[in-house]
Amino acid sequence: MNRDPAPHHPLVQRLIDARQVTDALFSIVKPEFLYERPIRERHRIVFYIGHLEAFDRNLFDQRLCDLPAFDPALDELFAFGIDPVDGGFPTDQPSDWPSLDTVHAYTSRAREQIDRQLGAMTAAARLGHDGAQAETSEQLLNVAIEHRLMHAETLAYMLHQLPLAQKVTELREAAVTHAGRDHSLSSMVRIPAGSTVLGMSREAGQFGWDNEFGELRVDVPAFEIDRYMVTNGAFLAFIAAGGYREPKWWSAPDWAWREAEQIDHPACWSRLEANDASDASDTNGKHDAWLLRTMFDEVPLPLDWPAYVSHAEANAYARWAGKTLPTEAQWQRAAHGAPHAASGNFDFRSWDPKPVDAHPDNVSAFGVEGQFGNGWEWTSTVFDALPGFEAFPFYLGYSANFFDGQHYVIKGGSARTAQCMLRPAFRNWFQPHYQYVYAGFRCVKPR
Repeated sequence: MNRDPAPHHPLVQRLIDARQVTDALFSIVKPEFLYERPIRERHRIVFYIGHLEAFDRNLFDQRLCDLPAFDPALDELFAFGIDPVDGGFPTDQPSDWPSLDTVHAYTSRAREQIDRQLGAMTAAARLGHDGAQAETSEQLLNVAIEHRLMHAETLAYMLHQLPLAQKVTELREAAVTHAGRDHSLSSMVRIPAGSTVLGMSREAGQFGWDNEFGELRVDVPAFEIDRYMVTNGAFLAFIAAGGYREPKWWSAPDWAWREAEQIDHPACWSRLEANDASDASDTNGKHDAWLLRTMFDEVPLPLDWPAYVSHAEANAYARWAGKTLPTEAQWQRAAHGAPHAASGNFDFRSWDPKPVDAHPDNVSAFGVEGQFGNGWEWTSTVFDALPGFEAFPFYLGYSANFFDGQHYVIKGGSARTAQCMLRPAFRNWFQPHYQYVYAGFRCVKPR
């Protein structure tokens, strides 16, 4: 899509740029497979084509500008996504969805309607002026931008699960890895006792989602944390030691999930065929017996890449290693002084991870490397409100629906995380048995 040469308010231009990111994502799926469901907990791909424009229409209408409904049924159909909840998987069929022509006609008209109104508001100087109205309009535009960029990431990990034959693979990247170094990537860093701040105050004057507000200062005792994210090589040792076969490393709910789903390795790993590949011990955990599915390829397991796993798998590894996952406060304390816009694997710069030590400039004041980009990081903190939480009145369920004790905070960002969401206050969250997020982890132990 060509960029409109007309001048725009900076936030309107950012929305246009974000559209280009999501448009490009849909283009990597061969058209005949847009009705596939790569992850059973999620909608079919076609839903998201309509959802992004429907969300903007529903958000802006009667709040930012007047957007008369031209197809209320599609506004409603494409309004909400699905949280990956255990059980209760969607059962719809491709025939239950509108045709691609209908969906594309809806999205084109919605964009034209929105852009016409935003252009008129910019021309009339009703965007970007001081005052409460300008503050509200900027907040709504930021919500639309970041919502779309969040979907640019969730779509990426969803399309990651799509069979390679169903994607256009000209964007294939060479896997950057350096053999024989994984054992040198397991050192820990001492973090002295001190305080850290979760969230931010509303007086800061910065955009944030509702769960980011409510600045909370936490005193954190001294601890040690992995200098780098746990690598595939390190996680392979857990598999070779029978980690997926030993209940003592798993919580009772996590073990029940592992048993029910027959989980015995990370979601994007697969074994090379052997005489009997039914048990991980047949290969003695050797890395040349494993393949990793990247976005556009299948490659020998890169040992120095971060291990992308569910919270349940990360927690089991940490117990096996005699450590724990960090709390949100420990993670935040360890990240003190990290340059959030430094070099790193984020902002759609790559489709896949890089070695965990690939960006030594992405380092905290304490020497912890790579906390921003290259993979979200699980914490042991259950997602909940910060003090003084107030839900967005125009998006009441964004956070509050997930203060249920069933979601864990993840921090940092991945290769497919937009740079604007690398701010320290940003909090992401997922359920513990969801394997598909671009999320790894590092471990801690008391000092």
